[in-house]
Amino acid sequence: MNRHDLEQPVPHQPDPGFRILSLLTGAVLAFLLVAFPRVALDRWGVADHAAAGLLVWAMSAGFASGMGLVLRSRVLRGLLSSEACLFALVLSLLQIASH
Repeated sequence: MNRHDLEQPVPHQPDPGFRILSLLTGAVLAFLLVAFPRVALDRWGVADHAAAGLLVWAMSAGFASGMGLVLRSRVLRGLLSSEACLFALVLSLLQIASH
């Protein structure tokens, strides 16, 4: 391998390997939603559907990207990526903090 081989741009290929941080995020959120479902409640004890939906989206994206799932559809690939996991997690934390 010479120096010119390293300088060549590589076309974007999805990485089918494990992403341990995304996988751990999905596992922690799954445990949290099963063991402590109160995290998706507002201060009056009513279900916060936005927070619950965002947490489930973050959990699903964490599992999908953490296990290396490569989807053909660009939309689904974007919705279940590591970046989407982080985005949904931040949005859900902001939603929960606003209670």
